[in-house]
Amino acid sequence: MSIFGSMKTAVSGMNAQANRLSTVADNIANVNTTGYKGASTSFSSLVLPSTAGNYNSGGVQTTVRYAVSQQGDISYTTSSTDLAISGDGFFIVQGGDGIPVLTRAGDFTPDDMGNLVNSAGFTLMGYPYSSGAPSVVVNGFEGLVPVNVMQQGLTAIASTSGTFSGNLKASSPAVPLANRPSENPTGTPPVTSSTWKTSMVAYDKLGNTVTYDLYFTKTAEADPTATPPTEAAWEVAIYRAADAATGGTSSFPYSTGPVATGAMTFDDYGKLTSGGSVTIADPATGLSIGMNLSNFTQLGADFQGTGSPNGQAASPVTDVKIDADGTVYAKYKDGSTKALYRVPLATVASPDNLTLMSGNVYSANGQSGVTVTGFPMTNGMGTIQAGALEGSNVDLAGELTEMIEAQRSYTANSKVFQTGSDIMDVLVNLKR
Repeated sequence: MSIFGSMKTAVSGMNAQANRLSTVADNIANVNTTGYKGASTSFSSLVLPSTAGNYNSGGVQTTVRYAVSQQGDISYTTSSTDLAISGDGFFIVQGGDGIPVLTRAGDFTPDDMGNLVNSAGFTLMGYPYSSGAPSVVVNGFEGLVPVNVMQQGLTAIASTSGTFSGNLKASSPAVPLANRPSENPTGTPPVTSSTWKTSMVAYDKLGNTVTYDLYFTKTAEADPTATPPTEAAWEVAIYRAADAATGGTSSFPYSTGPVATGAMTFDDYGKLTSGGSVTIADPATGLSIGMNLSNFTQLGADFQGTGSPNGQAASPVTDVKIDADGTVYAKYKDGSTKALYRVPLATVASPDNLTLMSGNVYSANGQSGVTVTGFPMTNGMGTIQAGALEGSNVDLAGELTEMIEAQRSYTANSKVFQTGSDIMDVLVNLKR
């Protein structure tokens, strides 16, 4: 056995325990760091060739591992832009160099430009709704932009489409042509119980509200004995409420004709067989609103209906709301919301093998596997919790125990080195 070999083995052991103590120091220093993943030191032996009568001591080497896949505790905060991930996935963020990286640190706050930036200075990335509902790029980061929550001023969106659904009373008798609202708008047609009136509110280009009156009138009874059998028919006539009469018990007369008319037919089971769509063409406001009426039925129940056009009145932004599926909404003073961005998550096949970088961020490498991007709550991705943060997954009590063990092991290795040094002294003194 080589005396120098035993001393080198002891040095190897001291270096290994020093590495272990370094990971403990990092873990304790970051015990309160948002989204921090604890480091640990693994030991493996180094063996040198030996003969039957001569043993060569080897040594030990260390490998640092990170518990990236281990979930930290989630705690709730008072900030709506604090985000935590429950389950798999990482936020995609971007540093000053413009390179996308991954992180679990979701302590985002708006900077002076309104971009959501975490405490390490990384900007949250998302897909914008500027061109409609976004789709995810599963194998890359194309299309991602900084998530900006600074929505200043008033926003108005003109109505362009809408839906209306409900039931038309099957027992209503057909109304003669002269008594239908569409036939005599400027007169006073006797609107009977077979005509159902309802109203809805739309928005013009300036965000002003525009109210429309909808009249549904039965125009023909179903006759299954006819050749060929006929179906029940209804008409819909839509007027501007602002053009209605200001007095009396009826909205008629209107000063202008209907802005839209349409027809619907129903089979013996009360299901819509034709019609189901009508377009409002309003010359006063320039609005063109395509209304979907395809969900109407004609059953033996009272008249009922619900629905509304899209669009938004002129209203200021009061808050930002982030859903579990990653959708970022602007909340307006009138209570309406508008989707601005959708925040994706990314993951890899082996998260524990990601490359750790400063700022509590990670990058993919050959051992971790390629990055796969997806929206929260899809394809195994976790959910986003707004107003919450994921804490460090470090167990402080365990780290203190590790510290004591590393200290004792380091001391024992130093004793081996000291003993080898004493033996060398004895060997040198044999010459004297």
